[in-house]
Amino acid sequence: MTIEAVVFDLDGVIIDTEEVWEEVRRAYVAEHGREFLPDSQDRMMGMSTAEWSGHLADEVGVPLPAARVAADVLGRMAARYRESLPLIPGAVETVRALGKRYRLALASSSARILIDQVLETAGLTGEFEVTLSTEEVARGKPAPDVYLTAVAKLGLTPEVCAAVEDSSNGLRAAGAAGLAVIAVPHGVYPPAPDALAQAALVVGAVTEVTPEAVGALR
Repeated sequence: MTIEAVVFDLDGVIIDTEEVWEEVRRAYVAEHGREFLPDSQDRMMGMSTAEWSGHLADEVGVPLPAARVAADVLGRMAARYRESLPLIPGAVETVRALGKRYRLALASSSARILIDQVLETAGLTGEFEVTLSTEEVARGKPAPDVYLTAVAKLGLTPEVCAAVEDSSNGLRAAGAAGLAVIAVPHGVYPPAPDALAQAALVVGAVTEVTPEAVGALR
């Protein structure tokens, strides 16, 4: 059995936006006289738009409907991306190198509007056969839905696919889906030990995810 496709996460793997997400959401919450719960940041990493906006509205206490919270925060994130796209060094080159040997998909917790904007700005739109947001499946990460759906859209099975992830919930999602998991731990938001245990390969940077490294996974 050999790997036929690689499924990338977006935030924390191709673009370094976890700190941007935290900054934008914390500021938004503070404007409404609230503050994050102790575990809010960890819980929201990997959540779908509906899930994290629901958390901010229902649990953190932002006094607005979740749909309004989502629209406001996504608007601010899109504005930040237009100002400057925080690409991770070597990520674009890594995607293109893997695309010469493997089929590629993207399984992200970002909203569709942000996924499309990032890929267009980075010049990566044509590299992926399938792009999927957790908005478009029943459950966000750590549930396996987005990975299972991406693999199905490729017409493959999880056993012949690899995932490239950074966050705890992303690693758990890819592991639960049955993909061979490559972990690229984020320096500021390192994954939990149980999540990292899902990985067949742990690398220090996305540039270490070479075609040869992927080929050795199975």
